[in-house]
Amino acid sequence: MTDQTTPRIKLRTSALRAYTMLLALIAIWLFFQWATIDAAHPFGIFLGAINFSKLLQQTAVTGVLAVGMLMVIVSGNIDLSVGAVVGLAGGVAAMTQDRLGLAGCLAAAIVTGLLIGALQGCLTAYVNIPSFIVTLGGLQAWRGLILKLSKGATIPVELPFFRSLGKDFLNRRIGIALALIAIVLIILTNLRRNRARVKHGLKTIRTASTVMRIVVPSLVIVAFVVLMNQADGLPIPVIFLLAVALAGAFLTANTTFGRYLYAIGGNPDAARLSGINLKRYILAAFCVMGALAGLASILHTARVGSASPDAGTLMELDAIASCVIGGTSLMGGRGTVFGAVLGALILASLDNGMSLLNVENWAQYVVKGGVLVIAVGFDMYGRSKT
Repeated sequence: MTDQTTPRIKLRTSALRAYTMLLALIAIWLFFQWATIDAAHPFGIFLGAINFSKLLQQTAVTGVLAVGMLMVIVSGNIDLSVGAVVGLAGGVAAMTQDRLGLAGCLAAAIVTGLLIGALQGCLTAYVNIPSFIVTLGGLQAWRGLILKLSKGATIPVELPFFRSLGKDFLNRRIGIALALIAIVLIILTNLRRNRARVKHGLKTIRTASTVMRIVVPSLVIVAFVVLMNQADGLPIPVIFLLAVALAGAFLTANTTFGRYLYAIGGNPDAARLSGINLKRYILAAFCVMGALAGLASILHTARVGSASPDAGTLMELDAIASCVIGGTSLMGGRGTVFGAVLGALILASLDNGMSLLNVENWAQYVVKGGVLVIAVGFDMYGRSKT
């Protein structure tokens, strides 16, 4: 097999995995829509505007964490402490809201996550302690620290704007305006891509393909905004998730930082020999993870309306599972932000749908665990074919 055909096979495998996950998500949605049909709801309620809005709000916190976790896993590492960081950073925000005000307490949460990420990144990159051990210790340490600081008490969120970040909605007109901006950006991006191909003498994309690349995502955006406006408008947490996902996708796919992370996770020895500073980029990946954990803590604390010592419990497992379900390899070097967010949406859909059907908690854990194992098995099967 030649060196030129190998990337093509990997690209086809990645595309197949993405389409498979999309089909799995659609199948899950259709099943729960059918399963929630009753006399009062002859068409089902799962994909109704109100429930779908709640589903996306459930996805927001896990999705934000999954974007950061993707960067850590792609670099060949792992972070088991993010759930405890969410609890600690959210507690710091709630405890400082009176003294620091709105901007100060929100900044304190993000800075707390960033500092923790920097500390764990330094221990992993510069002291050469395996990230599994570093973050496993952090899981215990940060949980104990918030327990000490809060004295085991639940701290309510008193600032109205703070609470609104987790459960309020944008005005419907703002949602329409954002949809129009997104469609214009899609058009400009495709036109610029075509001009760049012509400029560099590459084969031009067919007009029909360009039209499809514009029309399909535009229709999805319009349908999404219309559905959200049938409820109360675009949920604010979803806006944060979309912003983080877009920034993460750009960072991983279009910057030197992203390319180096994939190189480090794919083959650290080759990356080192090519002149990449492994320590610096691994540290940066943990810093990004910490900052996003701080942001996730704000969204979670605002949605719940209070900070508690046990906040964020098992969120690290949901973030890791989201990445794996979305096609990220735990071996490092492979994964996409789109896949990680898609994985978070699949997990949230299972949670939401099974809750609507009143499935017992033990069965929900069994189903989610089974989905994770199947996703890893599919990943290993795909690797064996490339």
